[in-house]
Amino acid sequence: MDPLAPLLGRTLVIVAHPDDEAVACAALLQRMREPHVLFCTDGGPLDPWFWNRYGSREAYSLLRRKEARRALEIVGVSHVEFLKTRSAGPIVDQQLFQHLPEAIDAISDFVSRLRPETLLTMSYEGSHPDHDSCNFITSVIARELSLAAWEMPIEPLFKKIERKWQSLLLPAQPAVSLRPTPNEIARKKRALEAYASQGDLTGIADATETFRPLPAYDYTRRPHQDVLNYESWQWSMTGDQVCSAFELYSNTHRRRSPASLNR
Repeated sequence: MDPLAPLLGRTLVIVAHPDDEAVACAALLQRMREPHVLFCTDGGPLDPWFWNRYGSREAYSLLRRKEARRALEIVGVSHVEFLKTRSAGPIVDQQLFQHLPEAIDAISDFVSRLRPETLLTMSYEGSHPDHDSCNFITSVIARELSLAAWEMPIEPLFKKIERKWQSLLLPAQPAVSLRPTPNEIARKKRALEAYASQGDLTGIADATETFRPLPAYDYTRRPHQDVLNYESWQWSMTGDQVCSAFELYSNTHRRRSPASLNR
C-alpha cells in the first residue's frame, strides 16, 4: 500500500500564504484525486517593506491571490479558497495567531461542508507565526471533527539549528518522503515561477517533499528553544506570545462535538 494513500483522495491543504503550498507539496498536489487548498491569510503583511514597490498592501495581497490561482492551475488544482471570517474578514499576514477563534470557526464551517478525508498543513517549527498557527488550527479542527491530519515541513531554521529544505525539525515520528518525477518537477518549477513576487523559488523544485501524521504537540511550548525564524527577523511577535495565544484559545474554548460532519 502506498504510504501516501491517506493524502491522495479528497484532501484539504490548509496553508498560511500563497506559495506555501507550491514550496511544500506541489508534487503531492499533482497526485491527489481531489485536492483543495485553503489560504488562511491575505498574504499582505502590514510592514511596507513587503509591499512598497506594489503601491499598497491591498495591491500586493491581490497580486499574491492571482499568483496562487495561476500556480495551482499549473499543478491541476481548481478548488482554491481564501479564508474570510465573519467578524474580521480576511486575516492580515502575520496576524493569524491574533484571530484564532474566528479563524477556527470559519475553517470548521468550511471543513464541515467540504467533508475532506484528510487535512494537511504546515509543520510546527517556528519558521513563521502563521505557519505555526495553521498547525494549531488544524489540530483543533481534526480533533473536533474526528479527521486525520498530517503536517509538512517547509523552511530551514536560522541560528544554531541547521536543516535542509522540507526536513523535519524533530523527527520523533516516522515520515513519508515523496521524490518527484521529472514531470512533477517541471510542473512544480512552473508553479514556483508563477510566484514572481516572492523572488526565485525554482531552486527547490526538485526537493524531496516530506509528510507525516500530525504529532500531539504541546502548543504551550515553543517549537524549539533556539531563536525562531521570525524572532531572528525581529518581527513584532515572539514565540512565547504566539504560544500564549494557543494556550488562551485552548483554555477558553471547550471541545465541540464532531456531530457537524454527520448532519
